[in-house]
Amino acid sequence: MDKAPDAFRTISEVADEIDVPQHVLRFWESRFAQIKPMKRGGGRRYYRPDDVDLLRGVRHLLYGEGYTIRGVQRILRDEGAVFVQNVWRAGAAPPPPESEDDRAGDEFAEAAGGTRSEPDISLFNFSSSRAGERAVEACPTERHEPTIAPTASIKQSARPSGAVEDKLRVVLNDLVACRRLIDAVLSDKDPADQIGRSGEI
Repeated sequence: MDKAPDAFRTISEVADEIDVPQHVLRFWESRFAQIKPMKRGGGRRYYRPDDVDLLRGVRHLLYGEGYTIRGVQRILRDEGAVFVQNVWRAGAAPPPPESEDDRAGDEFAEAAGGTRSEPDISLFNFSSSRAGERAVEACPTERHEPTIAPTASIKQSARPSGAVEDKLRVVLNDLVACRRLIDAVLSDKDPADQIGRSGEI
């Protein structure tokens, strides 16, 4: 049975409705203060119709218009939430052009030719010694750490600059360190004992 247009929706319903994964909706909530779903017991989110329209507008600006996170933040600040709630509708006023300030500091957009606000995961080579869930269950200690590998298939224009690649390496190293800590806690070992398990980064 379909819900009434003015009914509240859960995060899974909104994710299906606007075709965005739930973790992305939670990420947007951390980046855009105007996204404020109601939270009930256990932290469950309930979205009002205006919340859903705002998310549609954010999605339209990021994916349809190619704005960066910073660009959408500026539009929300300058034009207001009502503008973004309606920007995705047919016949709506077009959004203002993105400024250089919006793209400044957006290294991932720069790495992908200035058109994206997210990293291109094809830049990473996530390899493991075995594939599939059975391999993970059978031999979880034989995992290999992800590496940033130069790939011939990456176009030169899409390759990150040296500074961006350095930042990606720092993030990757942090993730590897976090995984070591998690592995150590799960196996009740000292994190220092886990160092030998990682591959080269």
